[in-house]
Amino acid sequence: MIRRLDHVAVAVAETDAALRYFRDRLGLKVVAVDEPPEVPVRLTYLDLGNTWLQLVEPLHPDHALAAWLEVNGEGLHHICFGVDDVRCELERIGPADTTVPPLASGRGRPAGFPAGDPPHGVRIECTSFNKKEDVDGVPGWLEAPRETRGP
Repeated sequence: MIRRLDHVAVAVAETDAALRYFRDRLGLKVVAVDEPPEVPVRLTYLDLGNTWLQLVEPLHPDHALAAWLEVNGEGLHHICFGVDDVRCELERIGPADTTVPPLASGRGRPAGFPAGDPPHGVRIECTSFNKKEDVDGVPGWLEAPRETRGP
């Protein structure tokens, strides 16, 4: 069952360059950086209040994301939903009679993409939903920086 939007992923060639905009210009706070051992990518999570913006940078020129960037350039790569059971959800939303690809991780949680072509041109990822961290542990909005707050 889909529980929430977990993150919106933006493919970037260089995380540091992207952070100059998303962190430094927009003021979004970096909350986690992950380099999962099973895939050569850097995942940088920025707080959007009730979800995350994930910057995804390939760390190896032979990785599929590097080829994707060559063709498509930087930009929206996928949206990710928090779900109760990743494998079950990937089987449910993927094409019939396909095997679920091996799961990866981000923020230490199982995650994966369904097999087949993206529906309506939107790549979908599923990751484990954790109510304590994903709902109870987040404010649901971004607090204004101290210098811009009113009286």
